[in-house]
Amino acid sequence: MAEIALFGANGTIGSRVLREALDRGHRVTAVVRDPGKLIAGPHANLAVVAGDVLDPGSVAAAARGHDVLLSAVGGGDGPGHLATIEPAARSLVRALRSLGSAAPRLIAVGGAGSLRMPDGKRVWDSPGLPEFVLQMMHAHGDALDYYRTVRDVGWTVVSPAAAVEPGERTGAYRTALDDLVVGADGASFITAEDFAVAVVDEVEVARHAGERFAVGT
Repeated sequence: MAEIALFGANGTIGSRVLREALDRGHRVTAVVRDPGKLIAGPHANLAVVAGDVLDPGSVAAAARGHDVLLSAVGGGDGPGHLATIEPAARSLVRALRSLGSAAPRLIAVGGAGSLRMPDGKRVWDSPGLPEFVLQMMHAHGDALDYYRTVRDVGWTVVSPAAAVEPGERTGAYRTALDDLVVGADGASFITAEDFAVAVVDEVEVARHAGERFAVGT
């Protein structure tokens, strides 16, 4: 049983990671700006505390005593992602550095934009993407670039398929490193539920320390 501190527990992915972790018997501390607004209902293994992912002191207080610090934060629209994702990465790392040898591992949900497609181009090079989507993709790309400079904190970034949507939990998925996971039909897809399975699997067994990996069905 792992002790997990989770930022972003109200989001599409974060809420499913929370449920998956609780269903497997892990203890989760959901860190939210307003504890009264947590969507998840009460659970014996769930604690809820107030915190701000952009405040390293707040992050450190939430992370202390846990095995894993998990970030599934988003930024809403494109400008919101630019203002949140890379600054959050820096805040998370700064907080963990302040905890020294007692710091938990960090697992952060990333984006698909910087993944390589079968033709060698990156997802964000696809024609016709709206500006707000490009902003979201590059926000995650900037955060990943930052994480890759970090050597003194244990981190992992998990990127989803090009399309990730609520759906069925099958427990089946495939992984790659910097390549987009594409199915036989040429589509790149995973349900948020199966993505959560992959995230919690990484919590339980650290297979991708110090690197980004991609998940798809």
